[in-house]
Amino acid sequence: MIIRLCQHNFHIFDFLIFSAALTILIYILLPHRFALNYDYIKKERMEEALLAITTPNISSQQAIDCSYKETIADSKFVYDAFHREKILRGEEIRLGGEYQPEECRARYSTAIIVPYRDRQEQLAAFLNYMHNYLRLQQIHYRIFVVEQSDRKPFNRAMLFNIGAKVASSYGYPCLILHDVDLMPLNSGQLYACTTLPRHMSSALDNWRFHLPYRTLFGGVVAISTSQFKMINGMSNLYHGWGGEDDDLYERLHVLSIEICRFAPAYSEYTMLKHKQETPNKNRMALLRSASLRMHTDGLNSLVYKEVERKMHSLFTLILVET
Repeated sequence: MIIRLCQHNFHIFDFLIFSAALTILIYILLPHRFALNYDYIKKERMEEALLAITTPNISSQQAIDCSYKETIADSKFVYDAFHREKILRGEEIRLGGEYQPEECRARYSTAIIVPYRDRQEQLAAFLNYMHNYLRLQQIHYRIFVVEQSDRKPFNRAMLFNIGAKVASSYGYPCLILHDVDLMPLNSGQLYACTTLPRHMSSALDNWRFHLPYRTLFGGVVAISTSQFKMINGMSNLYHGWGGEDDDLYERLHVLSIEICRFAPAYSEYTMLKHKQETPNKNRMALLRSASLRMHTDGLNSLVYKEVERKMHSLFTLILVET
């Protein structure tokens, strides 16, 4: 009896070891299966969640509106050498990095705002891929690169504020706040705003396609210009890395503005290798006072010097001193 019991326990132990090994193997080979369960907009409801609004001066010569059902329904992996290595049909891109489809009338106008300093290789890779990627979606877009020219600690949030201010002056109703080292993998992640602010890069390969915490709202986010102004933009006080995204989420939370996400399969991004930025030592103290500062620290307190504004073939450069 004792021998049988020991044999039985031994078999259970073997099974547990096998199960653990299998779990680890699946985690390594199929990391997306271990993404944190969170609420998201399913494929069938994505288009109805989008905010159909364009700039006032968008061309209306086309007789029909562009259709986005196929773009969403037929989402596929496009982060391949064909789309990464060089610009395809570069003549379609207007000076300043602007594009709108000619065969139909775009229903969405989007400003992609990229804070930047000293990452030339990443910026080149970003521009090549993103122009090829975005034109698959038949939207009207323009890429704004906001470069910090001084040697002060990098102020990512302030650069987003500056980019939002400039994009708003061009009439863009939708802002996508985009890190230069993040690339979308699948074509169906439509670069347009939703009714609620959207966290777009919720399945990042650097985190094994796992969402670290539910209130994460950074990397790549879409927010309407009107909502960004409503929360007074982002804080200008985060010099160095970290904290500004959580501060942004807190601003939305104070005004009871919820965030949304698309299904994980649509939200997969890859992160290019880069040197870690210097952390902001004051980020935790700043976060504790985020809700108290939001009405006085942001777009309405933005002070900077615009050194240059230049229309490059693939982007609009806003060179600033902070």
